[in-house]
Parts: sequence; structure tokens; C-alpha cells
Amino acid sequence: MIKLEHEHTEQAIKERLAEDHQPHYLRDWVYGGIDGAITTFAIVAGVVGAGLSAKIIIILGLANLIADGFSMAASAYSGTKTEADELERFRQIEKEHIAQVPDGEREEVRQILAAKGLSGKALGDAVAAITSNEETWINTMLVEEYNLSINLRSPLKSGLSTFAAFFICGAIPLLPFLLAADQALEIALFTTGIAFFTIGAVKSKWSLAAWWKSGVETLFIGLVASAMAFAIGHFVKQLVG
Repeated sequence: MIKLEHEHTEQAIKERLAEDHQPHYLRDWVYGGIDGAITTFAIVAGVVGAGLSAKIIIILGLANLIADGFSMAASAYSGTKTEADELERFRQIEKEHIAQVPDGEREEVRQILAAKGLSGKALGDAVAAITSNEETWINTMLVEEYNLSINLRSPLKSGLSTFAAFFICGAIPLLPFLLAADQALEIALFTTGIAFFTIGAVKSKWSLAAWWKSGVETLFIGLVASAMAFAIGHFVKQLVG
């Protein structure tokens, strides 16, 4: 028998449903981490492929960490805030509709529940229960009528998570060059590969894929992007002499 994630006793269910389920920021960490590692190592590979000095790698790499990291953080913030603004706009619409045409809004709830299979007295009781509380009523309409999530991430936390992941993972390919290590490119390739695999393995915790499959997939994506950057840099070097 497959081990279930949680118990289904009456008390266990009560405690689990009473928990305050906060939105997580895994998507921002994965998105920022992968992009940070890929873009920075792509710069490293491209500059090495072009035969330029380690100073160029450090300058371009640091510029990428700050500028591109901030750009991604701003995009994450703006995108998440747009979702929050959209939710608030529809919330105000539903609040106004309930105030002006409550019977029409009750009918909407009735039809939504009827489409789910409720009928007769059960349907009437469910409609009465939902519409007896304005917040529950509005939240029901937001989810069922507009297909919106009412448990959104914080725009600020989303932006900061993206930037932090981008900076941390993006710094990995640069460290060997900052420390003037021997065989810096090989070390950068190895450590960045570990970062790619680790990000993918961690990501699998929230998916059905095996941790090693998710890790290998992310590693493959990163290595392909890096190989392309190296090839382009080498090609440009040959082209311009």
C-alpha cells in the first residue's frame, strides 16, 4: 500500500483544514536560480569561447548579476502585483453587485452549485449558507465565476525571492574567476552543474517526477544553453579574428 501524505482521521482532517496555508515562493526561487546560473555561466562560456580575459568575465558577470537580477525581480514583482490588482478589482465588482442586485448574485451561486450536482433542499441550504456571509460569498464568486486564486503571493516577497535566487546561483560560475583559481572554467562548469542539478532535484518535491529525473532535466537545459554560448563566442572570435 502506498504511504499517504497525511492522515484522514476526523481530528487530523480538522487540524489540517485549520492550518494557515501561506503561498510559497518556490516558482520564484526556481525561476531566478535557473536563469541566474544559466545567464551568468553563458557569459563565462561566451567570453572564454571568444578568448577574452578573466577581467572581462568578472566585469560582465557582475554587471549581469546586478542588472539582470534586478530586471527579473522587477518583472516578478510587477507580474505578481498585477494578479493582486486584478483580484482586488473583481472583488470590488462583486461587492458592488451584491449590494445592488443580491437576488441576481444568489442566482449565480445557485446555478454554480447546481452545475456541481446539488439540487433540492441541499442546493437551497448551500446557497443560503454561502450568501449569509459576504466575504464567503465574494470569495466563492471570485473562484467559481472568474477562476481566480484568492491566496496570492506577496509581490515584494516574489521580487526579493527572484533576485536572491538569481544572485546566489548566478554568483556560482563567477567565484572561480573572482578567486583567480587554476582551471577556473572547469571549476565553474562543475559547480554550476551541481547548482543546476540541485535546483531540479529540489523542484521535484512539488511535482510527480523523481528527484534525479528533475535534476538531470534541469542540468541538461543549463548545459545546452552554456554550450550554445561557448560556441557562439568561439564562432565570433573566428569571424572577427
